[in-house]
Amino acid sequence: MRRTLLFAVIFKVLTGTSLVCAQATQTPGSGDEDKEPAPKLDAITVEGKPWMYNRATRYSHSMPEVDGAMITVTKKTSVVKLDEQAPVINNNQRELFNRLPGIVIAEQQDPTQLNLSYRGIGNPQESEYVLVLQDGIPIALDWFGYPTAYYLPVPQTVDSIQMIRGGSGLLYGPQPQPVINYISRLPDPDHAVTGVTEQVLGSDGLFSSFNKITGTDGALGYLADFNYQQSDGQRENGDYDLNSGDVRLTYKLDADQDLRFDFLGYALDSGLPGFLTVQQFNANPDLTTTSADHLWTDRYTGTLRYDRRYGDTGLLTVKLWTGNTEVVHRTDTYPGGVPGRASKNDQEFKFTGLDARTVQRWGRGNAFTIGTTVYHSSSDWTVFDNLDPHAGQNDTSGTLSYDNHSTTDYGSLFAENVFRFEKFHLVPSARFEHQKIGTNEKFALASHTGPLVQGNLTRNVALFGIGIGNDFGKGNETYANLSQGYRPVRYRDIASNRSRLNANNDPDTTDYLTFEAGIHGWPSLGLFYDVSVFQVNSKNRIESQSDGRGGSTNVNSGDARNRGLEAEVDYDLLRLSGGQPSDQHLDLFFNISVLDAEITHSITLENAANPNGPTLAGNTPAYAPNHVIKAGLNWREQGRYSMSLTGQSTGEQYWADNNQARVAGNVVVAPAKIPSYTVFDFSGDYQLSHHLHLLAGVSNLLDEHYYSRVFFVNGGIEPAVGRSYHLGASYDFN
Repeated sequence: MRRTLLFAVIFKVLTGTSLVCAQATQTPGSGDEDKEPAPKLDAITVEGKPWMYNRATRYSHSMPEVDGAMITVTKKTSVVKLDEQAPVINNNQRELFNRLPGIVIAEQQDPTQLNLSYRGIGNPQESEYVLVLQDGIPIALDWFGYPTAYYLPVPQTVDSIQMIRGGSGLLYGPQPQPVINYISRLPDPDHAVTGVTEQVLGSDGLFSSFNKITGTDGALGYLADFNYQQSDGQRENGDYDLNSGDVRLTYKLDADQDLRFDFLGYALDSGLPGFLTVQQFNANPDLTTTSADHLWTDRYTGTLRYDRRYGDTGLLTVKLWTGNTEVVHRTDTYPGGVPGRASKNDQEFKFTGLDARTVQRWGRGNAFTIGTTVYHSSSDWTVFDNLDPHAGQNDTSGTLSYDNHSTTDYGSLFAENVFRFEKFHLVPSARFEHQKIGTNEKFALASHTGPLVQGNLTRNVALFGIGIGNDFGKGNETYANLSQGYRPVRYRDIASNRSRLNANNDPDTTDYLTFEAGIHGWPSLGLFYDVSVFQVNSKNRIESQSDGRGGSTNVNSGDARNRGLEAEVDYDLLRLSGGQPSDQHLDLFFNISVLDAEITHSITLENAANPNGPTLAGNTPAYAPNHVIKAGLNWREQGRYSMSLTGQSTGEQYWADNNQARVAGNVVVAPAKIPSYTVFDFSGDYQLSHHLHLLAGVSNLLDEHYYSRVFFVNGGIEPAVGRSYHLGASYDFN
């Protein structure tokens, strides 16, 4: 009660509005009750008028306007619910992200990394420019110092995937849009003991085994799962073994307080078959160029979460997490894939974070949230030259060539409020950031000219955003959002094992300003649409350049702007006839992203050998296809069958900012553009008996030969997966 009165006093001073809050009630959705209900938001009765946040009650593929302790109204959001599509086997990322407009995946055959990009912002390599979370917690090796994704949640453990655009950085962190947040499955609240076992065989020696037991006994909920995957791969040395397991416990302290503990373990052992030239790709896309390269990833995290509700209008959420990830990368030091000796690159990351945020609803549908995040991490990085090209994961014999210890200390304070004025709403937000990143190079070979790097960089940044929206007609809303973000300084921006960064190395952060405006709505039963225009301005892009003395320096090389249109529509065709059973659905979805991206200012030469030549200004940034089109049809009846046919068409795109081919000896080994490609996938789940289900699918249905990733090594082309099949069964113990 004191808390409610405190907020009432604060907002009466700020707005002059009198607060008279009555007990919250829930209002039904607008005709979409036959779909699986999305989380509903409470109405707040003020002076006799019911006010509610409409989005969550109308459409299950969009986020609530106030989601727990976060405000998402006026921010563009999308949600993939995995129960509403056929099961995803073997981590097929296309099927996971097909409902999310504009997401581009730079595909690779082995599951060692997640490579995402969006709207042409940054290289998709290891999703370094996308903030990827699991249950609101970063899954990168190091959130700021090494923001790359070497861990992929197993699809069977995921309930849904959220995607939040403009302003997303002010909810979770400073990074440019979007946020991709995997939401994990929780203990089954309806059974004391239940479970499932799933066994699948597939092409190229695929075997996938997923097993789960879960239930709730009184105040205690529990879930434990284990997944084992193995495959020989489509190329020699493309084999992998994956072991992962989760334990989740929930405990209801009382009617208003909950505790949750999660432990996640993940161990991947994978070969790396190497990159190809375009001549090799055209002749034989299954060719292996690195027969001894290998990657090991071990990741373990623990999270403790506390939720405290204050009546019907307030919520406090606190998350404390800790963990470590070790990545060992063995590469052949001889070019051309001829085994000789190995370079063992071992990086270990340890991290601990705390996120606390609270929301208070007040007045006529308004809400205020405030919170803080603190984070500390450290990284130990060693490189050994080993005479054995097949040296094991823990083999540290050989000659030490690099040794470095780095740390990050981070803190932030953020606040946001939604003000409602009849059908119009306004959402101002602010985030204040402190980052201190340090490095202590202990050893480097003499070939790295200059002194060892030992020091710190500190950044203090204030970020602001503003969103506006207007509800009109039947289930329609206009929205607009303007927000700031930046890319924090990374470990490799201040120290590298490849070259010595000189004393003048002190680049500014890359800053982003995002504008988006659109309209979305739920005008009739089973129909959702969203159309928006956007522009993202990036300033002070960071690039490494030679200093002319055997070393290098990271400089702010230029600016860019990325603008375009994004649209999506989803229609449950069976809702055209009012006589169809409510548990049967035939969902047709289509989304498109059209992009116009340009480097507007640059100090980088297109050709370093020509100091008087043109710069990169006017070029198209790398990985910025002019269009991405996704569509699909999903026929399902809850618990009985689900069949999905999906397709994606991606336009041609440059893989480098200089928009030039890679040439070696007057021979083009990688064309300037990644060609356009179109890929279809089919997957299905059919109930054979009360407990037994048949699982089947075909990935890359038409056997499209394509690539969507080019790396700065040799020819650099990474072949995508050809046509593959899977067949299996699942048995539940309900």
